[in-house]
Amino acid sequence: MAIQSTSTPLYEKISLKNNAKRAVEIFILFLLISLLAYRLVHLEDHGLEWQVALACESWFTFVWILVISTKWNPVSYKTYPHRILKRVSELPPVDMFVTTADPQLEPPIITVNTVLSLMAVDYPAHKLACYVSDDGCSPLTFYSLMEAAKFAKLWVPFCKKYNIQLRAPFRYFAGDSTASSGEDCSLEFQQARDTMKDEYEKLSRKIEDASLGSVPSNLTGEFVAFSNTTQKSPLNYQGTIMLENKGGHPDELSHLIYISREKRPKHPHHYKAGAMNVLTRVSGLMTNAPLMLNVDCDMYANNPQIVYHALCLLLGTKYERDCAFVQCPQYFYDGAKDDPFGNQLVVLFEYLIRGIVGIQGPVYGGTGCFHRRKVIYGSWPEDMKTEKKILTSNGELTKEKSLNGFGSSKQFIDSAAHALQGNPDHPKDLSSSLEVACQVASCTYEYNTDWGKKVGWMYGSTTEDILTGLAIHTKGWRSFYCSPNPPAFLGCAPSGGPASMTQQKRWATGLLEVLLSKRSPIYGTLFTHLHFRQCLAYLWILIWALRSIPEFLYALLPAYCIMTNSHFLPKGQEPAIIISAAIFIIYNLYCLYEYFAIGLSIHAWWNNQRIQRITSTCAWSFGVLSVVLKLLGLSETVFEVTKKDQSTSSDCTNAELGRFTFDESPIFVPGTALLLVHLIATFTMLLGLRPQASRSSGSGVGEVICTMWVVLCFWPFFRGLFGKGKYGIPSTTIMKGAIVATIIAYLFRFTPTGW
Repeated sequence: MAIQSTSTPLYEKISLKNNAKRAVEIFILFLLISLLAYRLVHLEDHGLEWQVALACESWFTFVWILVISTKWNPVSYKTYPHRILKRVSELPPVDMFVTTADPQLEPPIITVNTVLSLMAVDYPAHKLACYVSDDGCSPLTFYSLMEAAKFAKLWVPFCKKYNIQLRAPFRYFAGDSTASSGEDCSLEFQQARDTMKDEYEKLSRKIEDASLGSVPSNLTGEFVAFSNTTQKSPLNYQGTIMLENKGGHPDELSHLIYISREKRPKHPHHYKAGAMNVLTRVSGLMTNAPLMLNVDCDMYANNPQIVYHALCLLLGTKYERDCAFVQCPQYFYDGAKDDPFGNQLVVLFEYLIRGIVGIQGPVYGGTGCFHRRKVIYGSWPEDMKTEKKILTSNGELTKEKSLNGFGSSKQFIDSAAHALQGNPDHPKDLSSSLEVACQVASCTYEYNTDWGKKVGWMYGSTTEDILTGLAIHTKGWRSFYCSPNPPAFLGCAPSGGPASMTQQKRWATGLLEVLLSKRSPIYGTLFTHLHFRQCLAYLWILIWALRSIPEFLYALLPAYCIMTNSHFLPKGQEPAIIISAAIFIIYNLYCLYEYFAIGLSIHAWWNNQRIQRITSTCAWSFGVLSVVLKLLGLSETVFEVTKKDQSTSSDCTNAELGRFTFDESPIFVPGTALLLVHLIATFTMLLGLRPQASRSSGSGVGEVICTMWVVLCFWPFFRGLFGKGKYGIPSTTIMKGAIVATIIAYLFRFTPTGW
């Protein structure tokens, strides 16, 4: 790859700072500090409820400081992909990674569409290779990819000939994409499109039929590799690597490589991080592209020019050390109207992530990310100043150290040396690398190596993406944010309560693991090269699970005060009541403005507000519990795969699609208990069962309003108490919640309020 000198930039950095928003944020901080000061001055005049409120509000103030720091300098990048060919005489190869783990939770037709969209992007086919990691070693997934490879020989030329913009077939054929895309309307195109639609329907039927039966029943031919896995545990099978498009027309179709790594019960496999490291080693042996793109199996390429957009940022910087990876935002298709489950993350990416972009660069999000291979191999920014060296160690290039860190395969070490030097490998016959590729994909290859510690995706957390990105930023690397129009990638957001809570629990667990590990951002700022404000941004993300504790206690305070006839808010005759009311009103108006500014509705704002309370109480609290049990040595954290659906069911009304659903998971017990506590407090007040106020005044209107607010936030749970089927809370969960609520209410009644 040679870069031609030119003064024409490949991207433009755009500042999005808003001084009016900054002023509101600072004013809210001033109000929070004023409230804390008032509580401290009057601490001796109040009891336990005042002390708990002070502790919780101190935490909220700390979190708000993190938010202000993160949002302070939002940045966007505008890329100019049409200028790439003027700057680069030879385009760099790109290896594309797709990961899947369970054909039941992640139907193969979803993976197939993602693979087809990647193979059809606007980029020279011989510069691309698509690697699919199947961590479930499923013959159904392999069969689906074999059939997809046949369909790709028709689909990819069709997309490029007619400049199709939607290159995931299930999306392209979902509606009248011809009119909306401005495509060719000639008779020839219509015939070609109809033919392609028929072929895709055949492909879908084959995969659907295969999912209902065995694939194939005799497990012969290329399926013989699965013969010793189907009757065994999914954690006990021999690795499998197979190629499609082994020869033929490399200029028309990129290589497609299927990988199912070896797993054994007594050998840790490190979940997705382990799969990504196997993909990195196998691809290093076969194609060794300097750039790697990784996507989840449901995140299809929505913008066919995305590789060129990413190259604008990767190649447009003055030095390689200025950009370690390029992260694209996660957007979703077919999301329910007004985001009823609060998991479309639009506001998060628009404000907080763009704020992080303006510091040291966005965090690595686990999907839709372009990496430099040499960075994944452990390079430091300082290494980019030195040429013609081999491997790295603590920021210094040497020829002697770290050779053993990459494992025992001489062929792979040679390929790693090429990658770290920045020397392109000569084209090779991929079939000749299969034997060695199986070796580096074995479950024992990483023993006594640096994989997962200093090289590759980092181990030690179920959020391997945040941990790996943090390790990269800690070395001093920067990252870039690529948000083209149309969006680069689109995926499917979890639908329903159980899937959303499972995803949030996994995130909270993994983030807390990172915070409590030796790779904490605090250590990175004090002893290495992580910027201070980048550390604060990481802390805002990593404390999600810890936020559940003060938020749960604060949500209990109104019920406690009503049942004990005390108060945690300033009384109406106290001037400080204005501070509490102003914080509540101004903060909610501020959040509402953020939603309106990007075209979202007040309903979307409310949905996200209430789901945030539910997520904190249910999912994040279980994240804390998981990590505590791990630290005590009682259990290990588990990577739970989120169920993915290809499209929204057409036989459900919008109201049904937006309704919160439940299952028998204990994750819903805390939310049920919190709601029941507030209902008990309300009935206690209405029936006049409260004790006499221990001081001059008891609970007031403020506590009643707060209780009503909590009940409104947990309204899906209130409906679930009386709902049926998946819309109703299971009786066992209600019983457990009632027991917890009764214990809490009992403790409330017998806790002295004058402490």
